[in-house]
Amino acid sequence: MDEIVLDIENLEKTYPGGVHAVKGISFDVKKGESIAIIGSSGSGKSTVLRCINRLIEPTKGNIKLNNQIINNPLADVNEIRSKIGMVFQSFELFSHLKVLDNITLGLRHVRGMSKDEAEESALEVLARVDMLDRIDAFPGNLSGGQKQRVAIARALAMHPEVILFDEPTSALDPELIGSVLQTIRSLADEGMTMVIVTHEINFARDVADRIIYMDKGLIAEQGPSSIIENPNSDRLKEFLSSMDEENDN
Repeated sequence: MDEIVLDIENLEKTYPGGVHAVKGISFDVKKGESIAIIGSSGSGKSTVLRCINRLIEPTKGNIKLNNQIINNPLADVNEIRSKIGMVFQSFELFSHLKVLDNITLGLRHVRGMSKDEAEESALEVLARVDMLDRIDAFPGNLSGGQKQRVAIARALAMHPEVILFDEPTSALDPELIGSVLQTIRSLADEGMTMVIVTHEINFARDVADRIIYMDKGLIAEQGPSSIIENPNSDRLKEFLSSMDEENDN
């Protein structure tokens, strides 16, 4: 895993009103690597993902995909988003479209596939997330876990270079979380390049090749997944302790 797919250099984001959400962080993501970003609410985790996917513009710094700077005015945002898939905590499915049509929409309009080609690709990815039996359902008739697996299939269908997951289980009931985590775990096993913002600490430890702990807009600690068991910084120790207490309550 030596080939760098994504390179974040001195990324900063200050929102209107002066909120300095991300304060000059740098990290890279290698091909086939799974990175989990953890941290308290407001630490800047989701802001990083949204900058990478050009949903918001960073204040400073460079974002490189395959060594090409993508946060510049000349970059084609639609092309970028076809190469960097994103799965949101709120699913973001089109409620008026059936499952199959939610998947084929981007393939037809961004990739330029025919209807038959798009449907063939859609059925392939829906099989991977165990949703073939719901292709004619509307999102309103799906559980939260099913909606999230369709959202993952939609991202996969574009054959992206990397997939970003923004708290993919935070909107789910506890009994539905497992199926989504298992789907993401299987993608990691297949070698999908992923950046996962999550509050599921045990999942991060089990799936990620590397953990990044963010605190107050900075990377406070990063390393292999073993830092969950043996954190070096006091801040990470305190965060993990607070998460344990939250889970106990």
